[in-house]
Amino acid sequence: MKNESSTALQTAVRFTRWQAALLTALACLATTVLATPLLGYLDLANIVMLFLLTVLLLAVTLGKAAAVLAAVLSVLLFDIFFVPPRFSLAVSNLQYLVTFAVMLVTALITGQLAAGLKQKAKEAQVREQRTQALYEVARQLAGTLAQEQVIDIAQQFVRKQLNAEALILGVDGHPLEFAHGAVSTACRIELHLAKVALDSGHMVRHDELSVDGYASLYLPLQASMRIRGVLAVAFPANVPELLPENQSLLEALASLIAIAIERPHYVDVAHTTQLDMVSERLRSSILSALSHDLRTPLTALVGLADSLSLIKPPLSTTALETAQAMHEQASRLAGLVSNLLDMARLNAGNVTLRREWQPLEEVIGSSIKLLGSALGAHPVRVALPVDLPLLAFDAVLLERVFCNLLENAAKYSPAGSNLEIAAQVIGDFVQIRICDHGPGFPTESQEDLFDMFVRGEVASSKPGSGLGLAICRAIVEAHGGRIVALNPPAGGACVRFTLPRGEPPILEEEAK
Repeated sequence: MKNESSTALQTAVRFTRWQAALLTALACLATTVLATPLLGYLDLANIVMLFLLTVLLLAVTLGKAAAVLAAVLSVLLFDIFFVPPRFSLAVSNLQYLVTFAVMLVTALITGQLAAGLKQKAKEAQVREQRTQALYEVARQLAGTLAQEQVIDIAQQFVRKQLNAEALILGVDGHPLEFAHGAVSTACRIELHLAKVALDSGHMVRHDELSVDGYASLYLPLQASMRIRGVLAVAFPANVPELLPENQSLLEALASLIAIAIERPHYVDVAHTTQLDMVSERLRSSILSALSHDLRTPLTALVGLADSLSLIKPPLSTTALETAQAMHEQASRLAGLVSNLLDMARLNAGNVTLRREWQPLEEVIGSSIKLLGSALGAHPVRVALPVDLPLLAFDAVLLERVFCNLLENAAKYSPAGSNLEIAAQVIGDFVQIRICDHGPGFPTESQEDLFDMFVRGEVASSKPGSGLGLAICRAIVEAHGGRIVALNPPAGGACVRFTLPRGEPPILEEEAK
């Protein structure tokens, strides 16, 4: 144990060293004066008890140094005033030397034990006070809603418990920026040391900086996910060193501050995520409702436009062209509504895949046949390996993927250019590529192309809703695959997606 140099224990000392020595001498003299009239009534052994009691009281009241001084003075005063011949240091009986030795040893041990117990009690009291203070600051930090409140509570705690000044830097991901208005003149910062603590995640000390209000201690605010900042502490100039108990107190405070700073951040993240989910659900509900209401009149409009070309006698050429234009626009609008319905259904998360083991070439063939005239100016080349295994997928949904991708490729490719479909087995997945010889995707927004209502700059001059690729991504990811857009070095554009390979069933040959 350090002698009573602890800041907390110094506040409990009421007397200086000379005052304590004077009080010790006066107490021993008072015991002598009190015991002198009792010499004829009490044995010397009982008078020794009075001096031992004095030593014990002085040890409890004034500490170890006073107990040692009282033990020595008690032996001398007992020898001079009570042991014959009195009023001298001479001893008539050598047995009294044993009495003096035992008295001195007993007084020293008693005084040391009593003073040690007192010091332990003071330290326990200080620890209790600091534990209570930490509990109180933790309770206050648990109710904070803003970082300014966290900083104010931390500064008040450090000022009250350690008589020091504190400053928090680098709060909430802004490295080495002061978090509470103007820089406090009571706590000056060495930015290099603060950056070392922030980068390393360890406490940094520089005791020589404890002058002119500079912070000599920098503690990282280590939260559960990452370091949220640095706590800088400037001690008074009369504090020579940082005691271990003070360091533990500041480390506990730094942990509480980090948690308090991190909590509002995740509250904001959860709130934002919840709002996004509600907004997305509302948008999907609106799209679904509108799409259902629009599908019936659109279907009737397409049918009426078709019926105009069957009227007898036939309409004029101008009227037929108008009917054909009505049919094309109605069909386009019907396709848009279908895409909206599909997107709303996929985003709702209640899509049940009807997986069946089937060959990939069948769904490719049905997609090409379904597009019909849309691919009239673009020959489609299909290259599938002979040993391509059966795959488990929803044929209706995967057909929509191929239709959307082939329609996009034909829309943005020069007339007469080929469209290419290829597949290969890579590990546990089958990779499918659909490529064209058009201008390619915008390089700066290839990932964004799969978001709803997002279209590239090249696509802006073409009719479309920006839902095709979003639907493709939703369907592929529902199957457990991944889809990306890329521009091959040879030119053009490719969309590549994967499907899980799985374990296809073993087909038994029929008996002949």
